[in-house]
Order: sequence, then C-alpha cells, then structure tokens
Amino acid sequence: MNDCIATIGFFDGVHKGHQFLFEHLQSLASQRGLQPLIVTFAEHPRTVLDSDYIPRLLSSLEEREKQLSRYGEVVVLSFADIQPLTAAEFMTRLRDEYHVTTLLMGYDHRFGSDRLKHPQDYRRVGEQCGIEVLTMNEYVEGEWHVSSTEIRAALENGNIAVANELLGHPYTLRGQVVHGKAIGRTLGFPTANIAPMDPLKIIPKAGVYVALVNTPTMDNAPAFVNIDKQGLIEAHIPSFKGDLYDQILKIRFLRFLREEKHFDSLEELREQIKADIDSTLRQA
Repeated sequence: MNDCIATIGFFDGVHKGHQFLFEHLQSLASQRGLQPLIVTFAEHPRTVLDSDYIPRLLSSLEEREKQLSRYGEVVVLSFADIQPLTAAEFMTRLRDEYHVTTLLMGYDHRFGSDRLKHPQDYRRVGEQCGIEVLTMNEYVEGEWHVSSTEIRAALENGNIAVANELLGHPYTLRGQVVHGKAIGRTLGFPTANIAPMDPLKIIPKAGVYVALVNTPTMDNAPAFVNIDKQGLIEAHIPSFKGDLYDQILKIRFLRFLREEKHFDSLEELREQIKADIDSTLRQA
C-alpha cells in the first residue's frame, strides 16, 4: 500500500458534510501524491459506549461502504477493538498497518480513550507518531448545520425534501416484499408490503410519499408509498404488473405527499388512491 492520507468517522448517511470532507481528502491526496483512505466502523460507536443504546441509522454498513468507496479505499474496523486505545496508540496503528502519514480530521471529530479535546492536542500527538494532523472547518448549507442528527430529525418529521437536500441524494430503504392483508388488491390497487432489510434504519414519519422504486425487473419506477403509524410500509407501483413476493425492493423517497388519514368507506379510500397515483406520476 502506498502512503495514505486518512480520515476517520462513522459517516452515517454519507451526507453533504461528509462529502465536503472527502472531496478535500481527495484534493489533498492528489496534491501530495498520497492514497485517500477512509476509516469507518462496523457498529455505531455509541452502541459500544452504551450497551442500551439503539441507533437510528441513515445507512446500513453495506450502503456506507458502497458510498464511501467512491472517494477512496475503505477500511472497516470494529469500534469495540479500537475504543480502549489512546489517540497516540490509534495513530500508531494507522501508521504501521495502513501507512498513514497524514490525518484529516472533521471539525468536530474526537477519538482516543484519553479524550483529547483540541485540534492542537491531536497535532502534538501526531507529530510524536510521525503523522501530520489537519483539521477541517464545519460545512454549513444556508441555515443548516449539516449533520446526521439534523437529517434524522427531518425524516422523523416528514421533511423528506430537507433530508434529501442535506444528504445530497434521496433517502433510501431496502426491503423484502412480504404477505399483507391484500386490501389494496381488493380495491384494484395492489401494494407491496415491505419489511426493511436493516431494522436499525430510520423509517420516515407516517404518511404518503412519492418515491422511485427499483424492482428486480424495473429501475426508477414511480410509486406512492404509505407508511402507517406502526411503521408498516406499503408501495403501489402503477406501472408494475406481476408478483413481487419475496423480492428485494429499493425505495428512494422523493417527496412527502400527504398525512395518513382515516376513510369512512372503501370508495373514499379508492378515490384518494387514484388522486395519490395522479400526484405520484406528475411529481416522480
């Protein structure tokens, strides 16, 4: 492996703030003749520090690895393995195992069991380990301080447009089609009942969404997706005919269409579904 410039983090969602960091990483790598390296963790760090913590994730490990690999080589470590290490011990491991000569730190990133607080502390330790430590400024977009926390809040409030803007790409869920009550089929609008592949990923607020769905035979098919208050997900794909049971679908959420509501009759529900389909086909 060539000498590397590395950055470290969990990088949930690989949002615009992360992308800003990675683009700077690539630029510095090109200027210095180094290989860009992204070090991430298999599990959310807080699950190691707090055994009762259940994360609400924007991306699965598989999704993170795929997105991160666009910017450089990716190394996935167990946070449980490195958590006991001091900053100096961790940097020494990066130097010896991954040939890291430069470390680019995000503006709010901290690591090491000795809990260093200031950038100059990391620069001092880096000098002792033979690693140059550089720090980034915060990435801000308009009024938003772009962070995974802000994006999670937007999804939980149904602000899919804000979440997608901060992510830099549509929020995505992958799930397997399972058997449901077949109410949609009796109304003439069959729906796919979807069980998410990653139970830790956030399910957006209850309501109806405009989305694009990838099936095994179709890409970017317009769909309207209903999420109920229990988090059950149903997708109607107007252009699809056939059987999707047990298939894996990818849903990319585009817009929040309306709140979930109760209907007094099946005919009222049928008319609303027709209106949802019209809105979906216009907006997707």
